[in-house]
Amino acid sequence: MEPRTSRRRTATFAAALTAFAALTSLTATQAQAQATPAQGTITPATRFYVDPHSKAAKQALADFRNGDVEDAVNMAKLASWPQAEWFTEGTPDEVRAKVGKLVQRARAVGRTPVLVAYNVPGRDCTQYSSGGAASSAAYRQWIDAFAAGIGTAKAAVVVEPDGTALLPKDCGPGVDPTGELTAARIADLAYAVRTLKARPRTAVYLDAGNVQWRPVGEMARRLLDAGVRYSDGFALNVSNTHPTDHNARYGTWIAKCMWFATEARGNAESCAGQYYSSAAPNDGLPGNAVSSTDPATWRWTDAWFDQHVGTPPAGDLRHFVIDTSRNGLGAWTPEPGKYTGDPEIWCNAPGRGLGPRPTADTGVPLVDAYLWIKIPGESDGSCTRNTGGTVDPEYGIVDPPAGTWWPDQAHSLARNAAPPLTFRR
Repeated sequence: MEPRTSRRRTATFAAALTAFAALTSLTATQAQAQATPAQGTITPATRFYVDPHSKAAKQALADFRNGDVEDAVNMAKLASWPQAEWFTEGTPDEVRAKVGKLVQRARAVGRTPVLVAYNVPGRDCTQYSSGGAASSAAYRQWIDAFAAGIGTAKAAVVVEPDGTALLPKDCGPGVDPTGELTAARIADLAYAVRTLKARPRTAVYLDAGNVQWRPVGEMARRLLDAGVRYSDGFALNVSNTHPTDHNARYGTWIAKCMWFATEARGNAESCAGQYYSSAAPNDGLPGNAVSSTDPATWRWTDAWFDQHVGTPPAGDLRHFVIDTSRNGLGAWTPEPGKYTGDPEIWCNAPGRGLGPRPTADTGVPLVDAYLWIKIPGESDGSCTRNTGGTVDPEYGIVDPPAGTWWPDQAHSLARNAAPPLTFRR
């Protein structure tokens, strides 16, 4: 006879799988009865595609077979929420086929898939996620095929995480002494944006780093140079843990700064930001200068925009999306003095949790959606915290390579989710 506790665990997990299956098996008829987003844009009515065969769904089954019902249920909950699909390599024919297959699955249930194009030449400065197309010509052929795969289907595309925030000129002394590589990167990004946005039902967001990276004015200029005007806007916090509300303020400043630089004929580099504002006294007294780690001081940045930008017409400002896949508990800060070098706070940050659930109904001006762009549970790379070894001292192991599914991390993100993880309704 099967033990009662085993039967109870089986019943619990079966109920979880039933709930998950019900959420991911909408028929096309049911989906068509719901509101349909406008052509080529994300609206509060947009519903994003959930892959019923995601890594989290497979992990749920593996956990249950191992007798770990609590983690299995958490993974089933995680799998019920939409996540992005990353395209990082392959020939043009291969990417066309893979993108086409995804968008057709989403179309069959009336959902909008979220795709990430991540193949620009020289990506990630040869770091953990290095790679990319062999040349600009090869990249543009790849992007053409990516767009062809989407065709006339609905899609939301995030273009090249870190692509604008980490230009070749930022990779270190001697990497791009003539600026030729950086100019090529900017041109490639602009080509990708225009080509993808030419699809009739595709929303396009060019990546723009995060609130603790490039200053507002610098990022605004980079986005403008890289063709953001041809897109729906930009993406923030991809693969990072900074709080949602911090990124929302940062994104709003960038949108206003771009308006200031184009419509008001101002200089983007003069915009106040998360590091400095000329509207602040800057006299050395506490709270009288802008600090990127103290949002209470950001009132001085708001004051600069009130003085110099005012309230631009809402329709003139670019919108943005925010990655909330692991920022529920905010950014990780190691113990003071623990590391003498860069602790890589962005890299497999320990003890983090899933953040706000993916939705296009954010209720926040200019924020088109909260998305899980970075797949929860995938490693950032074999982080070492610049200790010179191969082991990540935060975990006591060699972290899996970038993009590799890491069950322990997935379980931790689910357990620490803020708000607590539930099944999608």
